[in-house]
Amino acid sequence: MTDLPHIMVLGVGNILLTDEGFGIRVIEKMQEEYTFPENVSVIDGGVLGMNLLGVISEADRLIVVDVIRNHGEPGTMYRIDNDDIPERIRAKNSLHQIDFLEALTFCRYGLDKVPETVIFGVEPEDIESYSVELRPLIRSRMDDMIEKVLEELRGLGVAYQKNGEIKGDAENVPGNSF
Repeated sequence: MTDLPHIMVLGVGNILLTDEGFGIRVIEKMQEEYTFPENVSVIDGGVLGMNLLGVISEADRLIVVDVIRNHGEPGTMYRIDNDDIPERIRAKNSLHQIDFLEALTFCRYGLDKVPETVIFGVEPEDIESYSVELRPLIRSRMDDMIEKVLEELRGLGVAYQKNGEIKGDAENVPGNSF
């Protein structure tokens, strides 16, 4: 591993509950279509919640993809910054979000290291029906979400590869190679 900051892209959710699996499906697609440098991890966190504490605490930067119930229009995309995340615990939007947000809060107050975090989410249409398929509207937001995550990574100076093309500012980031 290099001296570069460890950047983790973490998808959370339950793939058995329709749109609740959005974060996982985004991560799966990113893993299939992109190659990232060694300091970037793209991880399926499932519904592990507090069990992700060890994984989360290893990151210097954390980008989370999930559904966010904010009583908006289904398909609306959200970005929540580091300082606003503990406030979201009061909303308790889903069981895995409670555990995950509590794990982040525990990192902040129980450990001395908490990664700088941003959460990207989409307003779900259905998180109660049992299905491994996303609703069409939510599925149609996957590429937009991936672009938001890639934009965040580019802002951190991360280069990535898709179909043989290098994206980002790899020339100006020492050690940022594949």
